[in-house]
Amino acid sequence: MDEVSTCSENSLSQNLSVGEVAIRSSVAVSTLHFYESKGLIKSRRNSGNQRRYSRDVLRRVAVIKVAQRLGIPLAAIKDAFSTLPEGRTPTAKDWRLLSSKWKEDLDERIASLIQLRDNLSDCIGCGCLSLERCTLYNPEDKLAEQGSGPVRIEANVELGK
Repeated sequence: MDEVSTCSENSLSQNLSVGEVAIRSSVAVSTLHFYESKGLIKSRRNSGNQRRYSRDVLRRVAVIKVAQRLGIPLAAIKDAFSTLPEGRTPTAKDWRLLSSKWKEDLDERIASLIQLRDNLSDCIGCGCLSLERCTLYNPEDKLAEQGSGPVRIEANVELGK
């Protein structure tokens, strides 16, 4: 009986252990430590030197997971978090602000991927060693000015690389 009350008291406390955060957010403890080392989340230490997280870390971890799934670099996530008030759970309004900053970057990457996909039919899988023009490896044929053939490889051989 005491074990059950301790568990429920623990779940109602304002601070969470690293294990509780890991379970609730489906993120490994080592990942939480990594996020903390990168300044994405914060903890405090209790008298036993154990990490304790405020409840807002659960929302922050959720935002990190979604942003990473979208391909947003951790540095950009950290920059976005720096615009939020400390110690407050990110709100839906915060998410709209954060995501709007990332939308333009995502749109550019999507356009670039579409262009890459559409140019795949021009590729014959040669590794661009002999093509004069390759829209994938040598967009707009910029290497033609340096000569014909595998100019990048030849330049590396001449440099002893």
